[in-house]
Amino acid sequence: MAAGKPARGLPTWFLFLAPVLIWASTWHVILYQLASRVPALTSVGWRFLLAALMLAGLARWQGRSLKLPRQAHAFALATGVIQYAGNYWAVYEAERHVPSGLVAVLFCLMVFMNALVAWLLWRQRVSRRFLAASSGAVLGVALIFWPELASTGARPGAALGLGLSLFAVVAAVVGGFFTLVLTRRGLPLLPVLAWSMGYGAVFLLALSLGTGQGLAFDTAWTYVASLVYLAAFGSVIAFTLYYKLAERRGPAQAALIGVLVPVIALVISALFEGWQATPLAVGGMALCLASLFVATRSASAARP
Repeated sequence: MAAGKPARGLPTWFLFLAPVLIWASTWHVILYQLASRVPALTSVGWRFLLAALMLAGLARWQGRSLKLPRQAHAFALATGVIQYAGNYWAVYEAERHVPSGLVAVLFCLMVFMNALVAWLLWRQRVSRRFLAASSGAVLGVALIFWPELASTGARPGAALGLGLSLFAVVAAVVGGFFTLVLTRRGLPLLPVLAWSMGYGAVFLLALSLGTGQGLAFDTAWTYVASLVYLAAFGSVIAFTLYYKLAERRGPAQAALIGVLVPVIALVISALFEGWQATPLAVGGMALCLASLFVATRSASAARP
């Protein structure tokens, strides 16, 4: 990852590291949401509704119009339903049947899926060195979670959990490219994200009502504070920076964020939740970090 600051905008290293640190911290913050009596489906709906309002306010503060062409609304609606509703709902449901470590490993595959789709749509290429280094990083994440992965087959509903996890990964890839299609057409990112997350929130809350879970809310400060953090940092800031990185460096390199997130999240877990690293996990972390260094340096060197 080039450390130099481009002529315009935030430096590339910041666009990479800030979402990593934010999304890694959300693994812990989400626990405060799950500790509430509010159904997870409803909590995610509130999260993206609040995020959509924040994005709309930020866009207006910057003097940007929230109007989008009719065709763009179709893409935003699809993005909201697929990425912000389907993806997040599938992750929550998958983790009822399989370990979270398996979900984390599968999400690392976004690097290769993004590279393939970017090549098919825009003929964006990545080097063999990048792909090899990314494979090493994914292997490192798999080693970190190896005890959880090894126990997956003994769980009832493991096949369902695996299917939901793969659906979530595909939904994240498809939704991400829908957003990039709109921004590549010259539409400003903040209004696109505001409408997409708004549509996703409406879909989630309607689904919550339709399934009889209602629109419960918890006024406890831990729930409200974690909700605001997930909306402001985990949704508004992290997704905005992620898409700016994808626009600048390509979707494949941006997806490397998802490879590093579990590593940092486990460090946070060790500090606040008592997680203890095994020698295998330490080796996996070292392999992941070394491979990511090679992958990002390779991608930077390949660009003028």
